Amino acid sequence: MVEQLGALAAAVEAPRNRPRRIVATMGTVIGIDVRDRDVPESALDDAIAWLVDVDARFSPYRAGSEISRLARAEIVAEDCSADVRFVLTRCEALRQESEGFFDIRGPGLLGGLDPSGYVKGWAVEEAAFILEAAGARNYAINAGGDVILRGSPEPGRPWIVGIRHPVEADQIVARLSFGAAVGRRAVATSGLYERGKHIVNPRTGRSPDELLSMTVGGPSLAVADAYATTAFAMGRDGLAWLATRPGYGGYAIDRDLRPSWNEAVEPLLAAARETLGPAA
Repeated sequence: MVEQLGALAAAVEAPRNRPRRIVATMGTVIGIDVRDRDVPESALDDAIAWLVDVDARFSPYRAGSEISRLARAEIVAEDCSADVRFVLTRCEALRQESEGFFDIRGPGLLGGLDPSGYVKGWAVEEAAFILEAAGARNYAINAGGDVILRGSPEPGRPWIVGIRHPVEADQIVARLSFGAAVGRRAVATSGLYERGKHIVNPRTGRSPDELLSMTVGGPSLAVADAYATTAFAMGRDGLAWLATRPGYGGYAIDRDLRPSWNEAVEPLLAAARETLGPAA
């Protein structure tokens, strides 16, 4: 998981006229921190309403969701909403792009259909567009460690995203710095330490065991989320695969607690521990 340092803390400490929200939905806690004072509170209400609605329609843990009904063959794709059809189409394109390493119908998935590896990032990205339509130009949304950022928290200071230690949850192993000049940026992490063995390597039919976590940064949270799942499933080959995806970079931690990253991440690294052994 990625922990966005400062955004949620700042949201709590910020002046009352600075829009902010924290809500539990989509199986996680989502924090919205808008630093533009003239953005109406109603925009944050709309963004949260959107996220709650996505959870109701896409959650494989809700028996009445469209995804659950589709998995049980009670309905077919043509009966689903335009959003569900769009997500299914994008997930199929990602399956082909990744040669099957990203597969929402993989073995062992709940009900045989789980698009969560794309849906959360996509939903949060759409929530960001709602904020931007209302005038937000400086904000952070943290969805259980998957983060989308734009602008800066204050003039002259970048957003800082911390990558947590996969074993010691209170430790940060690297920090990524995002200044206002980079535009909208996103960071997502995949691993097995939060949700258990929910990712499957299609070549072996088993959960991957070469990595403990894979963090991906890029312009789109929907894509970064899916790429993080893909690269994690690929194991040690994941970083090389990411290097072929324009605009996206990765930071991996293997099972021996050795970190590695590719060139696309290098300019963003504000600090990184060279070894990730037990904290002193």
